[in-house]
Amino acid sequence: MDWESAYKHFNETLTSPLLRTIVISPDYVILSANPPAYATFTESIIGRRCHRLLHLRSSPCPGCPATRLWQNQGQSESTPHASREGDGAPCRHADFIDNKDTQRAMVIIDSQDPSLESLEERLRRSNSFLKNLLHSSVDGVIAADKKGKILLFNDAASEISGYSEEEALTTLDIRDVYPDDGAYKIMENLRCDQYGGPGKLKSYQIDVLRKDGTLIPISLNAAIIYEGGRETATMGFFHDLREANRMKKELEKTQIQLLQSEKMASLGKLAAGVAHQLNNPLGGITLFARLMMEEYDLEEGARKDLNRILKDAERCRDTVKELLEFARQTRHEMRPLDINRAIARTLFLLENQTLFQNIEIIRQLSTDIPDVRGDTQQVNHMFMNIILNAAQAMEGRGTLSVSTRLSDKGDSVVIEIADTGPGIPPDVLPHIFEPFFTTKEEGQGTGIGLSLVYGIVENHDGKIHAVNNTPCGTRFVIELPLSTTEDEETPREK
Repeated sequence: MDWESAYKHFNETLTSPLLRTIVISPDYVILSANPPAYATFTESIIGRRCHRLLHLRSSPCPGCPATRLWQNQGQSESTPHASREGDGAPCRHADFIDNKDTQRAMVIIDSQDPSLESLEERLRRSNSFLKNLLHSSVDGVIAADKKGKILLFNDAASEISGYSEEEALTTLDIRDVYPDDGAYKIMENLRCDQYGGPGKLKSYQIDVLRKDGTLIPISLNAAIIYEGGRETATMGFFHDLREANRMKKELEKTQIQLLQSEKMASLGKLAAGVAHQLNNPLGGITLFARLMMEEYDLEEGARKDLNRILKDAERCRDTVKELLEFARQTRHEMRPLDINRAIARTLFLLENQTLFQNIEIIRQLSTDIPDVRGDTQQVNHMFMNIILNAAQAMEGRGTLSVSTRLSDKGDSVVIEIADTGPGIPPDVLPHIFEPFFTTKEEGQGTGIGLSLVYGIVENHDGKIHAVNNTPCGTRFVIELPLSTTEDEETPREK
């Protein structure tokens, strides 16, 4: 800039109502200032060094445009992003106002148009707010350009995918986020009317491929970003469905258990009605059989027949009694429970059934095990399911072994129920406790029996697993925790 231009520029700047302008000497002493600059300070500014007054520094500021102007011998200098060392605004521009050969003073413009500064500050705040908003989102947010390069990747996206934000922005392609051709399917759906209209995709369920190779189910809301009517990028919001799916499975298990409880309640009512109908004739049979034996002089053969009648009548009475106890519908109450007696009750109800006629039952019940913490009805139902499954697996012919013992740690009772059936295929074994999983033919099983057993064991804070015996058969191993002091305050199941 020549001398005439510089002087004209100085006059325009000095009279500007928006720009604070000062004139300094080569040693940074303020020689003059315009009214906006004077109005900024309550004390006199003439004769003071600019870096001390404006920036509270003892020496010239690093990157000062006046210093660079001096060094460059007359080239105008601007510092739009000068650092702010003190309370004053950063100096923006420096230029000569005298002939550059004399270099007697310089002009420092230390402020822009206030409206522009305000706009810049609002823009900075908006960008900061938007960034914080995206990173605070509970859903993953990913944006990518048309080539697949990741443009935006928030913290939730890192948690879902396993990639860091730096990895995503530098090396990751959007196609790597989905397995197989998932990214292409999403783009096809974004351009059709089926999932929310062209350019939008709502509640689309798909899997995301994590960095470690595992698949994460998500619900995707996505959109195409347009600029001037042309596609420029895509943005997706990823909602992790793992917790929702877990809760859904828990709800299904609870619904199944509730259904079974309702069936058991109906069975209890039916059993009560049957018991009342059977108890009266059984009482009459027992009474008159005894009277005949007491009042008549009978032959030995007739007496033996009457004893047989009495024995069978008493057996029927005991069966009805045990059936009522087994199906009795009460609140689920955890109390001290004799596990051997629960097993004996279940075997008593089953061993004389047709299915068990050719099955040898071996009992190895330890007599010195403590009570467990359990609900009578649920434990009875658990044993009934496992033992019936074992008998059906053996097709009514084989050996059923039931044993109880104290665990090695002494904090639980271990129950083992083993059969001599064909066993469970290794690929099926991990799935036997899943709801509705069954290997039986259609109409022969619902697949809820063992899932209910698993739920009952979980409700008792216990453990259950199944293994194949050698050379054949399956063994179910159940661990139930011992009764606690609090349980002992509740009356023991009688």
